[in-house]
Amino acid sequence: MLGMNAPESTDRGNPAEDSPPLDLSVDAMHALGLDVLERIVTHLGEVPGRHAGGSIESGRIPTATIEGLCALLPTAPPEHPQPISPILDQLFDDWIPASYLTTGPGYLAYVPGGGLFASAIGTFLAAATNRFTGVWAAAPVLVEIEGRAIGWLRDWMGFPPEAEGLLTSGGSSSNHTAVIVAREKLLGPDIRPGTMYVSEEVHHSVTKCARLAGIAPDRVRLIAADDRFRMRTDRLVAAIEEDRRAGLQPFLVVSSAGTTNTGSVDPLAAIGEIARREGLWHHVDGAYGAFFHLVPELRPLLAGLSDADSLTLDPHKGLFLPYGTGALLVRRGEDLRAVHEATAGYLPDLPPDAHYDPSRVGPELSRPYRGLPLWFAVQMHGVATFREAIAEKRTLAVAAAERLRQEPGIEIVDAPQLSIVPFRAVGEGWNEAEVDRRTRELLDAVNARGRVFLSGATVGGRYVARICVLCFRTDATRIAQGLEDIIEARSELAAC
Repeated sequence: MLGMNAPESTDRGNPAEDSPPLDLSVDAMHALGLDVLERIVTHLGEVPGRHAGGSIESGRIPTATIEGLCALLPTAPPEHPQPISPILDQLFDDWIPASYLTTGPGYLAYVPGGGLFASAIGTFLAAATNRFTGVWAAAPVLVEIEGRAIGWLRDWMGFPPEAEGLLTSGGSSSNHTAVIVAREKLLGPDIRPGTMYVSEEVHHSVTKCARLAGIAPDRVRLIAADDRFRMRTDRLVAAIEEDRRAGLQPFLVVSSAGTTNTGSVDPLAAIGEIARREGLWHHVDGAYGAFFHLVPELRPLLAGLSDADSLTLDPHKGLFLPYGTGALLVRRGEDLRAVHEATAGYLPDLPPDAHYDPSRVGPELSRPYRGLPLWFAVQMHGVATFREAIAEKRTLAVAAAERLRQEPGIEIVDAPQLSIVPFRAVGEGWNEAEVDRRTRELLDAVNARGRVFLSGATVGGRYVARICVLCFRTDATRIAQGLEDIIEARSELAAC
């Protein structure tokens, strides 16, 4: 198996009668680990040749079969140990394929997640050794590693040394924490008069997080977007003034560094200036787009990001890590600690401020060790490799837009602001309803070919197809194949 041989062992082969019943022998762990690793490596080696949408989209697993697979899953747990090999067979043959192929080079839908193998190894190391990293004192060096990784994020985003942050489960959790920090800082206990402002293109997690943070829907203002789907600052100013006249208390504006629909970047610098002038907290949701700031020549696209009061970013998007690693940076670390810092008689003393302690900056005590997957991946590949990969995604998206712009019957809805290309199928005499219908047909036809998988979205009342280039496996060859499929599919639609 992969050229690896089991080391010589004095292991008993099976747990002795006096061993814990849940403890595997060294030989058993080695055999299971090699079996799983062999299957994973084989699976990943096959990813580039699979249907870009996964077995569901390819039709190899029809909907009826999906329902059947779900129905066959046992509802009751087994009373006694089960053979693991048949379970792994089902997992890799049926259950994992019954999903979108989010790790594939042709996956250009939604916002691709990552899946770096180096980071997966970091996750395995963290889970298998299972050290408690909720407080610094329990695992000082391991927690310090996570703190250093957060420091890298702070420096890459241009935040000041006094900024602090935490790793989260993803952008939704980061946005939630940011809303709470802003609420506590500017409203205190009397939150009902507080109003917050978001673009009509904001990620849905932000409005959900507002509700969870006690900000009622009637206190959330949707600000209109311009023709490039960016928040209009004139409408923002007018909304703030109107609320002040009504005796309300504006406290937070959330802007986007890359919307999900079109990759649009709000005018971050202008919004930040308005927030400072009006005494509002400025939070930037950069879950999709913040890591383009790592590339010096792309930083002008995100001008103003470094001046935000808080910033959401998702390493499991822009740094290509597996799902489950988000991050939040807060410009003034004391604001983050003011919400979370607490102690109890059973906890060790807090470390000096020079040391990062997750319990001081986040809501979790028992928590996964998220720092090692990030730190390990950067150690293995180096920052330059990530910087070059991020820059390549932007280059591929711009080239794709330019190529499609030359094709009759295809309309580029907006030039890529980051790495998303929204486009539509158009034709002479087609009304909006016809354009929407034909765009959906084009999308279905392209996806059926299986070399790329695209998604659509309704934006500004129009349905658009969209290319999102962010998978680390996506290269110029795969983009060329996707463009070829789009152009051919559009020609076939024109002939109908």
